[in-house]
Amino acid sequence: MNQDTNRDRIEPAVLTNGLPNDHSTPSVDCRITPINGPTKQNNNNNDINEFRTKSKKTFKNALPQILAVSAKNCLLLTYGMTLGLPTIAIPALYYDLASNITSARHDDLLQLNKEQISWFSSINLICVPLGCMISGTITQPFGRKPSMIALTLPFILAWLLFHYASTVTQLYLALALCGLCGGLLEAPVLTYVAEITEPHIRGVLSALSSTTVILGSISQFILGNFFHWRKIVLFNTIVPMLAFISLLFIPESPHWLITKGRIAEAEKSLCWLRGWVQPDAVQGELSMISKSIALNEEKVRMKKNKKFYSFYLRRTFLLPYFIITASFFFGSFGGTSTLQVYAVQIFEALGSPINGYTSTLVLGILQLMGGILGLSLIHWTGKRSLAIVSTLGSSLCFLVVSAYVFIKQYNEEIIVNVTWIPLVFLNTAAFMTHISIRLLPWMLIGEVYPPNIRGQASGASGSSSYIFSFIANKSYFMVLDCINLSGTFLLYAIVSLIGCLTLYTMMPETEGVPLEDIQNHFADKTKTFVMKIERSDKIKQKKMWSATNPALELDHTETHI
Repeated sequence: MNQDTNRDRIEPAVLTNGLPNDHSTPSVDCRITPINGPTKQNNNNNDINEFRTKSKKTFKNALPQILAVSAKNCLLLTYGMTLGLPTIAIPALYYDLASNITSARHDDLLQLNKEQISWFSSINLICVPLGCMISGTITQPFGRKPSMIALTLPFILAWLLFHYASTVTQLYLALALCGLCGGLLEAPVLTYVAEITEPHIRGVLSALSSTTVILGSISQFILGNFFHWRKIVLFNTIVPMLAFISLLFIPESPHWLITKGRIAEAEKSLCWLRGWVQPDAVQGELSMISKSIALNEEKVRMKKNKKFYSFYLRRTFLLPYFIITASFFFGSFGGTSTLQVYAVQIFEALGSPINGYTSTLVLGILQLMGGILGLSLIHWTGKRSLAIVSTLGSSLCFLVVSAYVFIKQYNEEIIVNVTWIPLVFLNTAAFMTHISIRLLPWMLIGEVYPPNIRGQASGASGSSSYIFSFIANKSYFMVLDCINLSGTFLLYAIVSLIGCLTLYTMMPETEGVPLEDIQNHFADKTKTFVMKIERSDKIKQKKMWSATNPALELDHTETHI
C-alpha cells in the first residue's frame, strides 16, 4: 500500500485530535473506510449518525450493561446499609442517665448518652459532602473502575470497626469512614453509569443507584428485628467483598480510556458493553465518542489561558448545576428527608392507628416501591413527566395532612374516625417523592455535564444533597416550634409545589438523548426554556429526507400573494 493510501486511512484520526498518540491508530483507523475528495467529512458524520439509528436494542446488547451497573451497585448497597445502621444501633447504644433506662437489646460493651447519640446519628451525613467535593479530583486520574475497587476496602474496615468498637471514638471513626467513602463514590459511580450505557436504557440503570441505596437502608430495618446490631455489621461485610470480586470482571469506561489515548482498550470495552460483539460493530460509536471528547478538549486548549474555574462559570455548568441542586433542594426541604428521620415521633404525634415503628417500616417499603415504579416507568414516560407528577403529588399529600393536623388542633371530634388519614397520605407522599424527585438529580448528574468537568461537577452536585438534608433535619425542631406541625406540613406542600413549577419551566427531557446532544442544548442560550432537546441524528435524518424530496421543501422566499 502506498503512502497516499495510508494517509487516506489514517486521516479520520481527526476525531481524536489532541489526544495522546499511544494506541491511537491501531483499532480506529484500520476500520474506517477510505474516502477521498471533499465529501469525506460529511460521510464521516453520516457514519456517526447512522450508528445511532441502526444500533440494536436487544436484551443481549443490554445484558452486559446491566451486569456492569449491578457490580457497582453493590457499593451503593453497602453505603445504604451505613445510612440504615444508626436506626437499629441507637436503641441498643442509648443510655438515659436521668431515667436510668436502657433498651432490652442494650449493648454490653458500649453505652452512649444523649449528646453522643446526636453525633452518632449525624457524623456520616456531615462527612459525605467532603468526600463529594474531592471525589472527582481524586478518582479522575485513576479511572472509574480502579477507584470503585479501591473504595471497597475502607467499607470492609468500617464494618469491622463497628463490630469490635468498644469506645465512642471507634464508632465515630467508623461512621466518618463510611461518610467519606460514600462521598468519594459519587464521581466514579455516577459518571460510570452515564458513560457505559446506551441512551435508551441510561435512565433506568441510573435510577437503580438511588433505589439500591434505599434497599440498603431497608435491609438494616429488617435485619434489626431479628439480630443484634453487632452481628448485622458482620453480615454487611459480605456485600463490599462481593463488590470487590464483581468489579474485577467489568470493563473500564470507554470515555475515560479515550481521554487517556487508550483507544484499543476503549474498543475492547465497548465490544464487551454492547453485547460481546465484534470490533466492527462499535466503530461508529467509538468514532462518535472520540469526536465528542476531541472537540471538548480542543475547547479546553483554546481556553488554556483562562483560570481553571472559567469552565465553572459557563452555562454548560451553571444551568445543569442549578437544575440538579434545585432538585436536591426540593427533595430535601419538601418533607420526606425529615419525615424519614423523625418518622416514629411524627406518626405517634398524629395518632397513627399502628405504632410508630411499624409505620416507619411501611414508610421504608413504600419508598422502595416508589423507586421501583419510577425505575419501571422512566423509559416510557421520561424524567420530566415523572418529576412533575412526583412533586405535585407529594405537595397534595402534605396539604391534606396539614389540613388534618389543623382540624385536630381545634376540633378533634371531627377526625376521630379518620385517624388513618396521616398514615395513608404521609406514606403516599414518601411513595410519590421516590418515584422521581428523590432519584431525579442522581440520574441527571452523570449525563448533563461536559466530559472535562464531569467528575468534579458530579462530586460538587452530590454534596449539595447531603448539605440540604443535614440542614433540613437539624432545623426540623426549630421550624416545628415556630409554625407548629400543621404549618410545617403546609411548608412542605408549598416547597414541593414550587419545585413542580420550577422543573416544569427549566428542566428539559434528557431520557434517551445522547450525552453530546444534552451538552449542546445547555450551551445554546436560546434554548434555556426549551424543554425538548434536538437530537443530531434526527436533524441529520430530516436533512437527508429533504434532500431526497426537494419538491416538498419549504420555500422561504417572500411571497406577494
